[in-house]
Amino acid sequence: MQKEVAVQELYIGGELSRPVRAEYNDVLNPSNAEVIARVPRASTEDAKKAIDAAREAFDKGPWSKMSPADRSKIIWKIADLVEQDVDRLAMLETENQGKPFKLSKDSDFAFGIDNIRFFASAVRNLEGKAAGEYNGIGTSIIRREPIGVVACITPWNYPWMMVVWKAIPAIAAGNTVVIKPASVTPLTTLEFAKLMERSGLPKGVVNVVTGDGSVVGEALVRSSGVDVVGLTGDTATGKKIMEAASGTVKRVQLELGGKAPFIVFDDADLDAASEGAVVGGFVNSGQDCTAATRLYVHESVYDSFIQKLVQKVRRIIVGDPKSKETDNGPLVSSAQLNKVENMVRIGKEEDGAKLLLGGRKPPNLEAPFSRGYFYEPTLFADCTQDMRIVQQEIFGPVLAILPFSTPEEAIEKANDVVYGLASSVWTKDVYKAMKVSAALRFGEVWVNDHLPLVSEMPHGGYKQSGFGKDLSGYTFDDYTDVKHVYFDLTGAVRKGWHYTIYGQQP
Repeated sequence: MQKEVAVQELYIGGELSRPVRAEYNDVLNPSNAEVIARVPRASTEDAKKAIDAAREAFDKGPWSKMSPADRSKIIWKIADLVEQDVDRLAMLETENQGKPFKLSKDSDFAFGIDNIRFFASAVRNLEGKAAGEYNGIGTSIIRREPIGVVACITPWNYPWMMVVWKAIPAIAAGNTVVIKPASVTPLTTLEFAKLMERSGLPKGVVNVVTGDGSVVGEALVRSSGVDVVGLTGDTATGKKIMEAASGTVKRVQLELGGKAPFIVFDDADLDAASEGAVVGGFVNSGQDCTAATRLYVHESVYDSFIQKLVQKVRRIIVGDPKSKETDNGPLVSSAQLNKVENMVRIGKEEDGAKLLLGGRKPPNLEAPFSRGYFYEPTLFADCTQDMRIVQQEIFGPVLAILPFSTPEEAIEKANDVVYGLASSVWTKDVYKAMKVSAALRFGEVWVNDHLPLVSEMPHGGYKQSGFGKDLSGYTFDDYTDVKHVYFDLTGAVRKGWHYTIYGQQP
């Protein structure tokens, strides 16, 4: 007997809403390729309906006019509601995205809940230039104001957490949002919207429209009713969004692709570095824009490091993401599996890299997981800088290892990609760590670790990894406008400088 599949609806204006054309997409569980839900394939009309709801809520509703303290209370309650329902939501994330439940619950949701509470508090203390008399005859003050309607376009690798990073600071600042989740992973976003309504959020502040990026995303980005677009996605999508947004000169905030270098010097703790490479490289089955995918290892410790790394990678458990023993679940979709398989083929056949481990689907998975999109943790050694597996983002469990001889060589090669999101340096020499960190053209540099993020510190890229910041108080720069208000202090009818425009100097 076939399992009944739940049919979801759009969330617009505080209510569940059927799509105009009654068209739906199947949502799959990537661990077994089974259909677990059906969600609307929204049209431009549906997108417009959501934009109009968000626009009305911003222009006529109470949200943008509420005090930061009152908005903070509601957003803090959102975090409480998520925390109360975290087991169900985290399991839904695992079923829809494929990541291990331990990663979903104890990392994504634990961190995301902390992010929500941080944004709720930080918005009460937005900083600006102090009021003062800068010309001697008037007082200037700075106002930070919400911009309007924000379109949040989120990815499939961290579906729920990226909604938190984009939508929560936007609404905390007084904006309203239309969220467009990735087509393959929309389920926790829809559940999150329903949960936010229970917090007391006014209708229309949060809206969710599911569907194809070429339809829904395009409509959001081009609409004159949308004031800001926040995207986490690949660099190619970011370029398209920048082009489409230029028609209305709207602000864009982009967190795009990455190809993180992981630099191991000869004085590094190789046990710690090899452990960090496993964690940093194979997080979320490598589907992470900050993943440590390029390992630059000093030639004097190259063989020793590889030996330790291989031993640890062999211990990674691939399988049922619901099991507490599993380290790597499946890739998110058949399309992503095909991409990874093709890049590994290029690494072997065209690049000529040395395959140390993996490079295939796990051969021993039993049904139903034999139908899933699993791929073995894969290591390439003796790579060169010009190889495609070194230069291009793979977004899978595939690491490339390269030797280097001098710090200058390591810096040059690390910077020699179009991306600039994250990086790490492994050394016991604090002077070397400081020097190399300053030279790396990446928005994030970790020293003797890889991956840790905190709510209080910014996350964002250089170069073609985008611009703007997620996390920290800096993210509010993307979702607020700065206004200068000037007060004359003289009360004079004619000011001393008026003659420069008309009349004579007194």
